[in-house]
This record gives sequence, structure tokens and C-alpha cells, in this order.
Amino acid sequence: MKIKVESAKIIKAVKKLEGIEVVLENAEDAKEALRLILAKSGLSLKEGRAGLRDVLVSSTQKYETSAVDYKLLFLLEFLFEENTPDEKRISVIKDLQDFFNKV
Repeated sequence: MKIKVESAKIIKAVKKLEGIEVVLENAEDAKEALRLILAKSGLSLKEGRAGLRDVLVSSTQKYETSAVDYKLLFLLEFLFEENTPDEKRISVIKDLQDFFNKV
């Protein structure tokens, strides 16, 4: 399952948690920031996170009005252990989305 997150939300989350403003130029930068967010926010410690193996990050652009005006989006693909129930998978993803919506 994949979700999309705007780069601005990731930047705001790191600023809120660590007090530093990061620059996200590519998917690798976003993956580093995401690791920090999961660790510092406590989301990685919640019950049921043991089934989360990794999060793959890729980037895409969303054009608002023209070819010059775009937003950088990151697609987060969650990789779980095979025996992780769907309810736990959904809970992990929903908690992370809720976190980004509150930032």
C-alpha cells in the first residue's frame, strides 16, 4: 500500500520534532527524514509496529497551474512482514497519515 505526502509536510514534521529545517531534494533525503520522524514521534514504538519491515520512498511532482509551478510529492510504500494482519497494516499507515495532517 502506498500513500503520498507533500515535501512541505515532511519538512514541517522534522522542524517540529528536531528544530531543524531540512531540504528534501530527492527520495533518499525523504527516507532519512521519515526514519527520523518515525523514531522521534514515537510512531515506530506503538503496538503493532514490529510487522513494519521498511518504507520505500519515491518522488513525483504535482503540477498546480503550470510546468513551472509544482509541488514535490513523496510516495511512501509500506513493506510489512507476511504474517502482519491487515488491521495492523492499516493502523500503521493511518497513524502516520494522521501525524502528517496534524503538523
